[in-house]
Amino acid sequence: MAYIGELISIGVAFSWTATALLSEFGSKRLGNLTLNVLRMALALVFSLVLFGVVTGNPLPIDVSGDACGWMLLSGLVGYVIGDFCLFQCYIIIGSRYGQLFMTLAPLSAALMAWVTLGQQMKSMSIVAMLVTLLGISISVLGRGEHHKVSLKLPLNGVLYAIGAAVCQGVGLVLSKIGMDHYDLATLADLGVPEWTIPFSANFYRCLAGIVGFLLLLYYRDEMGLLREAMHDKKGLSVATATTIFGPFVGVGFSLMAVQYTAAGIASTLMAMTPIIILLPSYWLFHEKITWKAVVGAFISVIGVSLFFLV
Repeated sequence: MAYIGELISIGVAFSWTATALLSEFGSKRLGNLTLNVLRMALALVFSLVLFGVVTGNPLPIDVSGDACGWMLLSGLVGYVIGDFCLFQCYIIIGSRYGQLFMTLAPLSAALMAWVTLGQQMKSMSIVAMLVTLLGISISVLGRGEHHKVSLKLPLNGVLYAIGAAVCQGVGLVLSKIGMDHYDLATLADLGVPEWTIPFSANFYRCLAGIVGFLLLLYYRDEMGLLREAMHDKKGLSVATATTIFGPFVGVGFSLMAVQYTAAGIASTLMAMTPIIILLPSYWLFHEKITWKAVVGAFISVIGVSLFFLV
């Protein structure tokens, strides 16, 4: 099927929009680190159920040491370091500027894929990426109460934001490298469907994620918050919902997308969340939609359409 990777990537952007809306409530109720520990744990449980139903074995089957190592590294970089940097930059420079710097993630993914995998993008794809990211940037900067752009941002906040973007892009490519180490012929002989590979890969990413986040909780002396969260039924319900749309379905399909299209293209299309979230935020939270946000969204749609003209 033509453009299957691009279509999956757009679907992931919608899934991440849902988890972004849910995570806003969940983070305020449970705390960022606690929510991430619960999300990793629940994603592991969902993965075990998926493997058990599909293959009859709750654990991923016939995964080489190389594949496992790359996926664990991807989880450490993408989940733990990336999310830690993202939350820190939100605290220091705010979510608006944090989202702006996150537009660097597709560029870092494209560069990493070029260096490690030899992936090259066509000229039109590069133009489409830049147009889409320009639209996202305009839309993000158009949000906020006064819509003023300040160039005097704290250096540590900027570095955290850049670190988050780089880690997200690099983590995606590391996942692709890990999945390339799966033996498709052996999996076929064992009756394991090829489409389960991204979910198998994400299983190991979540293992690294939960260990990393637990260590951060322990270091910050916040293990008590996790124990309290285990008795918060409403908080657990939100954590379950955000896990389905985020670390389980969202990330699983994001890894599937890079199996069918270049990492830079997939990452760009998945970065559309700030555009997609405009209407839900207006309907649910009555957030004002500015003309800059509309212009940015329009430019982004043009950029996305260019991907399908390649």
